[in-house]
Amino acid sequence: MSRDLAWLTATPVAHRGLHGLSDGVVENLPSAFEAAIEEGYAIECDLQLSADGEAMVFHDATLDRLTEETGKVFRRSAADLKRVAFKTSKDRMQTLGEFLDQVNGQVLPVIELKIKTGHEGPLEKRTAEVLKSYKGSAAVMSFNPRSMGWFADNAPDITRGQLSYGYRDGPALNMPASQRFALRHMLYNIKSRPHFIGFDINALPQWSVELRRKLGLPVLTWTVSTDAHRDTAALHADQIIFETFRP
Repeated sequence: MSRDLAWLTATPVAHRGLHGLSDGVVENLPSAFEAAIEEGYAIECDLQLSADGEAMVFHDATLDRLTEETGKVFRRSAADLKRVAFKTSKDRMQTLGEFLDQVNGQVLPVIELKIKTGHEGPLEKRTAEVLKSYKGSAAVMSFNPRSMGWFADNAPDITRGQLSYGYRDGPALNMPASQRFALRHMLYNIKSRPHFIGFDINALPQWSVELRRKLGLPVLTWTVSTDAHRDTAALHADQIIFETFRP
C-alpha cells in the first residue's frame, strides 16, 4: 500500500547530526543533534546493539575511532556504553529512546540500523519497541534487506527505506558479481518492500533508482557534501542527506 511521504522529503537531512563544523561537535552525539534541531534540519543517526539488547546511537561497530576506549560495541552493556568518554567531546552516547526524547517531534529522525547478515532481529525488535511510543514521524533504513524485511513483517506501520550504493569497490569486491549486481539494483527489495530508497550520490545517476522513482518511491541521496553533489541530487533524488556544508 502506498503512503504519503511528503514529510520524509520536506527537509534536508543532517548526516549523523550537524557535526564537523564546530570544535567538539561529534557525529551521532547530542550536540550535533541539537545543532541540527536549532537549524530545522531532519537528522540521520545510526544504531548499534548493546550486549544487553539496547539500541545505541553510534555508527561504528567498534569504539576505537571516536572514543577513548577500544573494542566491539556489542560486547558492552548500555550502561557501560553511556559512560564511554569520547576523544573530542564531553557528550556521551545515547540510547535510541534518549535521542528521540531530545528530538521530541521538533524535526524528523531518519534512523539507520547497522546490521550484519545473519544478525537480524534483536536490534529491529528493540527499535520498533521504542518507536511505538514516539509521538512524531520517524523512518528507519538499512543496507541489509533482511533487516527492513523484519519491519515489513513485524512492524509494517513504521516507514522503512532500502539503502544501496554502487558496490564497485572496497569490501564489496569480495562478493560474487551476481550479489553485487543484485544489491546495487536493489533486487532484494522483494524482501524489504521499502517505502523509500537511500542511494549513494557518487553512484547516481542509476537506472534502477530512476525506475523506482517512476514507480513512486522517494529517493534520499547520501552523503551530499559539495555543490556538485547538490546539483546531481537535484536531478536524480527527492531530498539530500548532507554533511560538512550547508545545503
